[in-house]
Amino acid sequence: MSIEQILSSAPVVPVVVIDNLEDAAPLAQALYNGGLKALEVTLRTPVAAQAVKIMKETVPDAYVGTGTVVDKATFEASVAAGADFMVSPGVNDELLALAKGTDIPFLPGAATPSEVMKLASHGFKFLKFFPAEAAGGVPMLKSIGGPLPQVTFCPTGGISLDSAPKYLALKNVICVGGTWMLDKQLIANKDWQAIEALAKQASEVK
Repeated sequence: MSIEQILSSAPVVPVVVIDNLEDAAPLAQALYNGGLKALEVTLRTPVAAQAVKIMKETVPDAYVGTGTVVDKATFEASVAAGADFMVSPGVNDELLALAKGTDIPFLPGAATPSEVMKLASHGFKFLKFFPAEAAGGVPMLKSIGGPLPQVTFCPTGGISLDSAPKYLALKNVICVGGTWMLDKQLIANKDWQAIEALAKQASEVK
């Protein structure tokens, strides 16, 4: 399994924040049933790592990964949780060294040409572009694609159902990360059918 296979499984990767562990299984099922095969669970809450294990058990055919991997502790928590892939908002030398020592696909983040060049020099062909909208959005990615066509991105941050197609139209974009299908009120109401409908809409974005 490669990061390319994971990112090409659907046009959108939902970026999930789990506050209540009881939501993990039904939320994963709803997203998967809606056609979103790669789920990124951010390590921003105390139950996130445990949620990854539960989601993997609930939808074994999905790719359940971790996001907000920023240091050794979050990297090791991802490995312990059995993450199928790991995503970082940026990168440092510690993360680069850890990534080289594991077989788990790693998607490091970059926001500038210099950061992209550094990661490309370490052999990374797929990167997270973050924070996408704040860092220049579609025009920025289009500009980066000129001198650095060998790198492909999963832009994340501020992307909506309306703006996603503009990113996906770029040659150097494989998918986008988004949260719009994870409406907090719907999750609070445990309206998994509505979440599934939003996921289906996201899975059909072109």
